[in-house]
Amino acid sequence: MNRMDSGGEAILRYATPDFQVLRAGSYVRCAVTGEAIPLDLLRYWSVARQEAYVDAEAAFRRERETHPGA
Repeated sequence: MNRMDSGGEAILRYATPDFQVLRAGSYVRCAVTGEAIPLDLLRYWSVARQEAYVDAEAAFRRERETHPGA
């Protein structure tokens, strides 16, 4: 998806190994940091939680929050 398609926040359905765009936009928000993630840079998400993450560290932080004893 081209960043210029729409300037707003996209709504996605996260799947494996890709995601489906439900509402066009140029970015999604990281569930941990709130940072905007351009769709062409989105690499980390949780299918189970349907959340996007800005980087591997944010994904790991969320995993530890949801499974503290693991």
